[in-house]
Amino acid sequence: MLLLNLIALRKKVFFYTGLLLFIGIGANTQSLRQPISAVYLGLGAYSTQHADVFSFINNQAAIAQVKTVTAGVYGERRFMLSETSVYTAALVIPSQMGNFGVSLKYLGFKNFNESQVGVAYGRSLGKKVDIGVQFNYYGYRVPAYNNASTVNFELGAVVHLSDKLNAGVHVYNPVGGKLSKIDEKLTSAYKFGLGYDASERFFISAELVKEEDYPVNMNAGMQYQFAKQFFARIGIASATSTGYAGVGLAWNNLRLDISGSYHPQLGISPGLLLIMKLGRTETAHLSTGQ
Repeated sequence: MLLLNLIALRKKVFFYTGLLLFIGIGANTQSLRQPISAVYLGLGAYSTQHADVFSFINNQAAIAQVKTVTAGVYGERRFMLSETSVYTAALVIPSQMGNFGVSLKYLGFKNFNESQVGVAYGRSLGKKVDIGVQFNYYGYRVPAYNNASTVNFELGAVVHLSDKLNAGVHVYNPVGGKLSKIDEKLTSAYKFGLGYDASERFFISAELVKEEDYPVNMNAGMQYQFAKQFFARIGIASATSTGYAGVGLAWNNLRLDISGSYHPQLGISPGLLLIMKLGRTETAHLSTGQ
């Protein structure tokens, strides 16, 4: 009996230590806005061939490259703990007036959780420039302690320097915003990204990120398409020295990705992604949501 109690106590200590580290990290960096595998989701933002329904979460201008109604869901068990899991859903609806998108995010469990609803719009300004904007309602909830929420926005632009090279900028919460009921301000973040479509099979991307009160960090990744139905991604986020990788498989209008990332102190965070194209497309790239 004593041994069982010690094992149970050890598990509780491990869990709450991880949770405290997680909350401590997330409180200052908006953990919901930047999940561990966020770079994996937004890798195609600076590509004209590999943008998908999740790309606009990284830069709203990327929504202009989606050519058909597309929906996606993503789940990540952060650090192998159900209490710190992240769930993301996205929908893009193209139109002649531009493309519209909706994103939903949820992180946590009943005793601590964050959520965000975002509505985005983007369009192409000719053949060289795409622009986008998104408005968010963000809130967090800690029962018996505090609940708070705020509204903010983000802006993005992508310039097509050539058929293969794209550059973009993104600004999150540029004017600042305080959570209701408490004197806590969401930080601002600025990004500059480059993407190079070396071929229809190979793509590489990198971005510099400057978050308020934090040093500049870099996110970088690449993707290679082995066959029409199969591709792989790999990359790193320097801010936390977190590496990520994933493989994707597509058939008909469906795409399924299995991803994973590794944090040096907190461990593995596996993820699962599903994208469904709800209409016909002109192209048939596996890695896009077009």
